[in-house]
Amino acid sequence: MILGVCGSPRKKATHHVLEYALTHLEKMGYETEVFTVRGKRINFCIHCDHCLKTKECIFSDDLVELYDMIESAEGIILATPVYNSGISAQLKAVMDRTRALFARNPDALRGKAGMGIAVGGDRMGGQEIALLQIHAFLILNGAVPVSGGFFGANLGATFWSKDTLEGVMEDGEGFRSLRKTLKRFASYIDSYGKKN
Repeated sequence: MILGVCGSPRKKATHHVLEYALTHLEKMGYETEVFTVRGKRINFCIHCDHCLKTKECIFSDDLVELYDMIESAEGIILATPVYNSGISAQLKAVMDRTRALFARNPDALRGKAGMGIAVGGDRMGGQEIALLQIHAFLILNGAVPVSGGFFGANLGATFWSKDTLEGVMEDGEGFRSLRKTLKRFASYIDSYGKKN
């Protein structure tokens, strides 16, 4: 199963792009699931170390369902709108709160493929910085960050939405970067993912 995590509090451009990615993977034969932060109650990590002692987060909110999804996934896609040249606060809260999952199972992401999608209102609005934040999270937790490679998808999929859903749907270059990244992501899972 491929897990897509939508870090946008709105059902607009980022959600649309992630749905496109998951549909593309389904056509390739993969099962997919999605977790969205939209409408969810997700507390911020307070670094209280409760999870280190008990292997459970001190908060019992809507994020807890994500832990089992991450463990059972063969690969993970993290999609974010760009806020102030980085990931959304909602996606950052998700990343921080996985501390409880990794306290329980340090190998929950180890060796699995991970990729990022960043959607910005400007063409150069911080998409690559957001992707670097996603890659850092993946590396820290033992996943393998997959990019689309050189010539347009160096760190992953980047979109220019012009702050509208229509803008992202018209971004042919963004969809090209997404398809390139998905191709390498699927290739990694097919070659290495099943062995982990």
